[in-house]
Amino acid sequence: MYMTNHVAFIGFGEAAIAFVNGWDRAAIRKISAFDTATQWPESRNTKLKDYAAAGVEGCDNLEAAVADAGLVFSLVTADQAASVAQAVARHIKPGQYYLDGNSCSPNTKRRNAALIEAAGGHYLDVAIMAPVHPARHQTPLLVSGRDETAMRDIFAALDMNAEIVEGGVGGASTIKMIRSVMIKGLEALSAECLLAARQAGVDRTILQSLANSYPGFGWQEQSGYMLERMMVHGVRRAAEMREVAATIEELGINSAMTRGAVEWQQQIGELGLAAETDAFGALADSILKTIHHT
Repeated sequence: MYMTNHVAFIGFGEAAIAFVNGWDRAAIRKISAFDTATQWPESRNTKLKDYAAAGVEGCDNLEAAVADAGLVFSLVTADQAASVAQAVARHIKPGQYYLDGNSCSPNTKRRNAALIEAAGGHYLDVAIMAPVHPARHQTPLLVSGRDETAMRDIFAALDMNAEIVEGGVGGASTIKMIRSVMIKGLEALSAECLLAARQAGVDRTILQSLANSYPGFGWQEQSGYMLERMMVHGVRRAAEMREVAATIEELGINSAMTRGAVEWQQQIGELGLAAETDAFGALADSILKTIHHT
């Protein structure tokens, strides 16, 4: 399929790398990428190594990355999604497809779509519905937009696990945002409960009680995993949860729980702690020690 001859990425982080490493590269002639991490001395070399390891052409600016690409994936943090859409709209050519895979509210996606389509591009609302490892390019996606046939053809050509959602742009992101109330909110609620339990010295009792009440969840393992995710991705998750809160409020629903999750995700993410294990006790102690010394 000609559109997959050249695929570009704006933002080359965990999701982009996972997709690229999963694809059959025989179907793709060229992959280009631009990530703002290359503009900062402290992160430039690491990102250049990411490009080299994935076998993609790293570009020094957004315009070079998207030039002549049939498909342009935007995979940045939620708070940068609108500015990236504005920048791409200045360079996108008629016929190019813009795949907005960022965790944004439906209204943010619709505004981004208006910019891209006014410039002659085609906009797809893409929602990534699970961690990208280990499934990589086969991670479940929801996709919505104007042209269902094109959407099916594009993701079939890339061998990606995409389900088409009706309702046009905003359909996929609505589901993603509302689901995140529970997924990212559970992380934050668990952090508040279990860090307090660890501080009080009753974490084993609390975890056992939760296991008795909700058997099969695997509280010991999941509590460590959820803390690890917040430590590594908390700032990005907080940006997403602000978009979730906007979605909830646009529906006329109180977003107090989601706003609380924003605070916890941001706080733990900003600690900048290395998550060298997924053991709950060690992670909790690391977080508590840092909180009490700041």
